[in-house]
Amino acid sequence: MIKAKVRATFLALSLPLLLNATHILKDDILKPEVSKLINEIGDELSTKTGINGYVIATNEHFPVGFNLVEHSKKYSKSMSEPFVLFIFAPKAKITKDSRTTGRIGLIPSSDEVRAMYDYEEVIYSAVGVVAVKDKNTQEDKDNIGILQAFSELADDIGDSKGVELTKTIPNETRYMVWGLKVLVYFGSSLVLWLFAIRPIYMRIKNGKQ
Repeated sequence: MIKAKVRATFLALSLPLLLNATHILKDDILKPEVSKLINEIGDELSTKTGINGYVIATNEHFPVGFNLVEHSKKYSKSMSEPFVLFIFAPKAKITKDSRTTGRIGLIPSSDEVRAMYDYEEVIYSAVGVVAVKDKNTQEDKDNIGILQAFSELADDIGDSKGVELTKTIPNETRYMVWGLKVLVYFGSSLVLWLFAIRPIYMRIKNGKQ
């Protein structure tokens, strides 16, 4: 009887840890705080919608044309259907002659799950952060991009199920980040116009060479 109680207590204490450990299948990139947020989002997503969300964040140097779908099958025993798998591989090669690297994949377990999210919006949520040129480190941008994309994915699935998720990044925050980027780009364009293009335009307009 005592042994049974001990086992039950141990299971109760370890179950949250086991649940949190399942959403990230491979991690070469994520910071602890980002991993925690992804696991919280994944837990809420599966609890409220029945759809399981998984993340592979890998620094593997995949060759050109590498099949991410086939690669994902090695993790099949760690995933429960229905699911969608988000793969982020910044070191994957895109072309043989290009130094530009990085691939992102979304792999659903069925067409029904695929219809629950906007593929382009989820991908852009990551690319829009990762590709921007700013003073943040690439590591930070990768972490933010992964978190933002996974949050967008979860929100889309929640919306399709008519469920509100509370652990995801608020839309207002994503819009604010997007708005700040627009302001930065606008400011740069304005400076370029005032100090470079406008003087040339005025000289041409006034007939001066």
